[in-house]
Formats: sequence, structure tokens, C-alpha cells
Amino acid sequence: MREIYAAHIRDDEIIQTNKEHLEGTAVLARCFAERFGSGEFGYLCGILHDIGKYSKQFQKRIRGSNQRVDHSTAGAIESNNVLKNIGWLLSYCIAGHHAGLPDGGSPVDTSAESTLHGRLKRNNIPEYSAFQNDIDIKSVLPKRPPPIRMLGGHGFSISFFVRMLFSCLVDADFLDTETFMMGGKIKRNIECDMPTLYERLLNYISEFNNPDNDINKKRNDILNCCLKKAINPKGLYTLTVPTGGGKTISSLAFALRHAVEHEMDRIIYVIPYTSIIEQNASVFKKIVGSEYVLEHHSNYNYDDENEDMIYQRYATENWDMPVIVTTNVQFFESLFANKTSKCRKLHNIANSVIIFDEAQMLPTEYLLPCIRAISELVYNYGSTAVLCSATQPALANLFPKELTTYEICDDVKGLYDFFKRTQIIFVGELENSELSERINACKQSLCIVNTRRQAQDLYELLSPDGRYHLSTLMCPAHRSEVLSEIRERLKTGLPCRVVSTSLIEAGVDLDFPVVFREIAGLDSQIQAAGRCNREGKRPYDQSHVYIFKVLNDRKSRIPASFRRPVEIANSIVRQFSDVSSPEAIYSYFNQLYQMEGDGLDIKRIVQRFEDGAAYGLSFPFAEVASEFRLIEDISHSIFIPLNDDAKNLLDRLYSKERSRELLRKIQSYVVNVYDSDFRVLYDAGLIEKLDDEIAVLIDIGRYSNETGLDTSVNSGVGVFVDLEKSSWL
Repeated sequence: MREIYAAHIRDDEIIQTNKEHLEGTAVLARCFAERFGSGEFGYLCGILHDIGKYSKQFQKRIRGSNQRVDHSTAGAIESNNVLKNIGWLLSYCIAGHHAGLPDGGSPVDTSAESTLHGRLKRNNIPEYSAFQNDIDIKSVLPKRPPPIRMLGGHGFSISFFVRMLFSCLVDADFLDTETFMMGGKIKRNIECDMPTLYERLLNYISEFNNPDNDINKKRNDILNCCLKKAINPKGLYTLTVPTGGGKTISSLAFALRHAVEHEMDRIIYVIPYTSIIEQNASVFKKIVGSEYVLEHHSNYNYDDENEDMIYQRYATENWDMPVIVTTNVQFFESLFANKTSKCRKLHNIANSVIIFDEAQMLPTEYLLPCIRAISELVYNYGSTAVLCSATQPALANLFPKELTTYEICDDVKGLYDFFKRTQIIFVGELENSELSERINACKQSLCIVNTRRQAQDLYELLSPDGRYHLSTLMCPAHRSEVLSEIRERLKTGLPCRVVSTSLIEAGVDLDFPVVFREIAGLDSQIQAAGRCNREGKRPYDQSHVYIFKVLNDRKSRIPASFRRPVEIANSIVRQFSDVSSPEAIYSYFNQLYQMEGDGLDIKRIVQRFEDGAAYGLSFPFAEVASEFRLIEDISHSIFIPLNDDAKNLLDRLYSKERSRELLRKIQSYVVNVYDSDFRVLYDAGLIEKLDDEIAVLIDIGRYSNETGLDTSVNSGVGVFVDLEKSSWL
């Protein structure tokens, strides 16, 4: 009787044979890779990835042995043997389909190294030749090279192809395994097409057909311009719309019609702040239906190294939804990640419309790697990218020469002239006491500062009647409640004085008669101005934005990351009478990027991948993944049991549930804090770790209904002694 080689065994002892798993994975991987013309390579990866499971050692393990068995290297060896160069690229994917994409390493690496060179030298791989009874490798070899067009070099484009193929493999592997282990009970595909969503959009915007004032007429013009330009070819676009111009809905309109015209798979909305995701996502859900919108800004990316179907794995995402709303951090760190949990989604970015909201917030220190990644998606993977901003950064010259940027709006200068509703006034240095007096003198006003500590300190000085605080030390559910109260007070004319960090500058639709902004980059100043006289209901000369510098307050010293932007912004003030004009904005960003120079790729990520092509296609996947951090400060998630709803979610967390649905819901009650603050709170016994990913606040008294989480802890009692007067020394 022929031996049965099992890939997986369910609790009911039903076996999925390895041949079934390999073929099922290969078919899915081919389907995914077809989006970028590489279906044959996806299939080959899938058919080879688990041939190591044909070893006797693995078959013993899957039937109860505790022995760890390397079953990934076998397929990598075979791939490298049967295809020159291309086989080496596929070997990255196969070798890393559990542990993550490895570094290429060097030919002198020993078999003990975890690099690809090292792994392919291992001579202790369990014998797996029985795979030849089920798999004929020669019959599935690709008949043509992969369609990789080199963009601005070779190494980055080739390494990006490896990432996308890796994504196809690991997602296919996961889905085939999940389908078998769960008996096909998990439904993942969303039955919806882009034409249906586009029809819903048209129904929604039909109410805008008869605008009742000049501002709404102009917003309607922008919307119609986006719909008109959406029939243009796939490519790289900018959408430059002044604050208040309605770019959220207009950009969605462009994306939906563009997706319909070009038969694209999904829309991905990339936003700089988690704090504004819920607001934009709620708009999209209202337009197309909540069941078709996925918010993904979770910090919970559980490792998939373990072959067993542990419960954490169900929380991973592959972005198989029509509309995705995510963050810069999630989007770009996934594109430069090496772990399976983060890379599964990458192939679903191909053939998508990607909207980069607030494009000026792309991180300066990683700007070139981000731009090269966007370029690859547009040039080689059938996506369209839209850089959307009221303060459009001067990025055109940073993209490879093969790509041309096209502006969607017809008359950007005219739009800025029309939407100009405020005067920006520089008032110099102010102490907190003087600043608070000016804020309190206004019945309704907004003050935006650079740090959370400054926001809390200033808040304490405001008049208690109608004062509000906003920062990321407040969980999203709390911030949403506060924003609702603020909107109601603004609407009814009640006293309303708000102090906030910069989170309020992007995507938060509030309209104040007066705004104060601590000195920052020009884009921040203009974004702040967008919260003043937003609807144009007050005269221009009575709508003021005051730019100030905090005096003699060491807590509010200009952060290091702000110093160069502030320096250039100050020079722009001297060069331009209107600092909010498109010309001033372009000059600001152009000077900023020129001054940064090599600082636009501070870790030489692009060059390291280019160098990899010259050194035998040896790419530093794992090395770069560990270094690519848009937010360098390590942060930790703390769950706040704020109300009954939160406490019910906490009970589920305590019961070890980690479902995707639960992890999305708890986002509303999570505050992210820096590592130093987390350690202080933990050492003081104020928080409890639930697992490696999340902790819970156990002293709810540390969370204020006004200012959120208090991270300050007195670690001890200080005794100060006047040595000259001390009699006991």
C-alpha cells in the first residue's frame, strides 16, 4: 500500500495529503501572481514550498513527535537547482515561507547561518525524494522570464518582485491550510464588484447636484473634475485640493470610477494618523456600505513561524476587501517587512488604486524608499497612486524618470485663491500664561501645540467653561466623544476652547473663528489654518491664525525633527507675502528635500538593495525589515477599560480570544505609548501584560476623562540636603 504523506491533520483525524496541499497552494499562488504576469512563478513556488514534508522525520512529527523538522529548505534547494538566477529568487520565498524572507548573505556563509546562502549549504536536511512520486518539477517550470521592468536600477526592482511573489506564496499557503483545517467553514471572499460600489457613490453624491452656496459649488466642481479625470490611464497622479475643498469624497470618486474603468481590484486609502482613520472610514462606510470597508491599523501582527493553527493566526489580514483604510506605518512597513504576517497582504496591493492622503506626511527620513516602493507598484504591478494633499510636496523630481506625475485638478492656483479664508499672523514668543490669556479671551478658539505634555500643561490654564483637550493619550472612542461635543458647541455658539496636538490638523473637520499654532513646518501651519473659517462664514480679515513660539518652557522646546522645517518655514515667510500659496508650498518642500540630501534615505535602504543585484542577487530582506521603522520610538498598546463596552471586550481578551473581529473592536480603547512610558507604568504596577502584544490599564484612576492617560509616575522620594549647613555630615 502506498504511503500517505500528510501535510496537515485535523482534530477529527482527517488528513490533507501533501500533494493536495501543494497543488491547492500552487493554484492559489498562481492566481494571485497573475495580477502582475507571474502566474507560472507563483505556481512553482506553491508546488515546491512544502516538499520537505515528504521526509520520514516530518511525517513522524505531524503524527505526534516533538522533534523540530526543517521542511522549508528542501523546496528552496530544488528551486535553486532547476532554474538559474530565477530559481535563486524563488528560493528566498520558499525558504522563508514560515520564518520570513532571509538575508541573501555571502557565498562564504556556513550552513549554520540563517542566510539563504547558509541554508542552501545544509547537509542535514531530512531526505525528501519521495516528492518525485507526486510532483514532476520539469513539467511546471516557467517558459519565460518574469516580466520585471527595471526602474531606476536593477536591485530594488528585482527584490520587490521577490517580495510580491513571497506574498502570493504565504497567503496561498495560509488560505489553503485554513480551508482544510476549518473544514471550509471560514468565508473570506467578499462578494462585491467595483461597479456596484461606484453606483452607490453616484447615488450618494447626487444630493450635491444643486449646491446652495459658492463653496459647495466649488467643491462640486472639484468632485466632477475627479470623475472626469478618472477615465485617464493608470499611473501616478497628484490631487491638490485646498483645505475645505472636499478632497476625501472627491478622491474616493476618482478611485471608484478609475477602478471601474480599468477593472481594478480594490481601493487602498493610506492615512498618516490612526486618529483620523475612523472619521474617513466612517465616510466611506456611509457611501459604499460598512461590510466593504476594512480598517487596518492594528499593531497586532502575530508571527506565523509556528506551523500549528494557533488562534493568533486568525487575526492576520490579507486585505482581501474592496476598500482598505490603513496608515502610512502599516502600509510602508509591510512593504519592507520580511515576516509572513505582514507580507501576506502585499500581492493584493497590485492592480489597486492607492490614495495617499496628506502626502506631505510621508516620512522624510524614509522618503526615497517609500517613493521607490510607490513607483514599483505603479510601474510593474498595475496600480495607480494618487498623492493627495492641500500642501502638495515637491516629489515629482524624486520619482524615477520613467514615471510622469499628472495633476487631477485643472486650476490649482485658482482653487487656492478661492479657498483662502484666513490671515496667518506671526506673533513671536509667548509664555504659557500669556498664551492662555489670549485663548481665554476668545469665546471659541483652537490652539495646536507640538507635544502632548505642552497640550496638558496649557489645558490646565484654560477657563474651565468649555475647555477641551485632544491628544493621542486619549483612546479613539474618547476622542470621538470629545469631538462630538466640540462640534455641538461650535454649532450652537457656546464657549469652546480646545488645545490639541497636531492630530487635529489632518482630516478633522472643525471650524473655529480663531486658531493658535505653535511654530512648526509650513505644511503644519497651513493645515492648522484649515481649521479656521473652514466654511467661509466669517470675513477673511476677521479670521486669524496666530503662529507663536513658546517662551522659556523647556518641555515645549522645538523637537529635533521640527527644527529644519521651522528654519525653512521662517525663510519662506521672508520670501513670500502669502505663505499659503502653491508657489510658497512648492518652494518650502523643494528646499526641505534639497537640504535633507542623503537624509531622505537615512539608512541607505534603496542603495543596499541596488548593491544586492551586483553581489549575486544577495538582498538584505531580514536586515532591512528590522531597521525600517517609520516611528523609531518603540510603542506599546495599552487597553483602557473605559466603559461597559470596553470591559466586555476585556473579558474576551482575558479568556484568550484573539479573533480578527475582537482585535478590530479593541482599537477604539487602545492608547499607544512610548517604550519608556510603558516601562514606568509597568514597573509601578499600573498596567498588566495580557501577552506580548497588549497590556491593560488596571488602575483606571490613571485615565482622566479630560486629558486621557497619565504616564507620569513618581518613582521615588528625593531628599535634598544643604551640605554647607548640614550638621550631621
